Amino acid sequence: MELSLAGLHHLEIWVQDFAAAERSLGWLLGRLGFARRDSWGADPIGASWQIGDFYLVLEAGPAVSAGHDRMRAGLNHLAFTVPDADTVESILAESSQHGWTLMFAEQHPYAGGAAHYAGYLEDAQGFEVELVAQQ
Repeated sequence: MELSLAGLHHLEIWVQDFAAAERSLGWLLGRLGFARRDSWGADPIGASWQIGDFYLVLEAGPAVSAGHDRMRAGLNHLAFTVPDADTVESILAESSQHGWTLMFAEQHPYAGGAAHYAGYLEDAQGFEVELVAQQ
């Protein structure tokens, strides 16, 4: 049997405020086609969203020692592929109602370069996501 090294199994993101993360990141995951898989507890509190064989976990609890800072070592941002530029713009148009702010507005939609159509969003906890249009 040949071992395939491609793909992620899951990603777990610890957050300071689960309710805020659920409003922003949870909404975005649903908008991108992820299905809410499960949720749990009080300490820690969390939930997971799944698409295909991959799932993403958001969790908050006593083990989280500090808030997220995308400028420190660790996770800078998540980048998701979307079907086209219209989908990027549609999600961006809805995003402010769910706690997101457009980043690099003066360079939008080419903040990543002339051949890279994308929208960059940041939520109140400092998490950044990039929505990249397939070309």
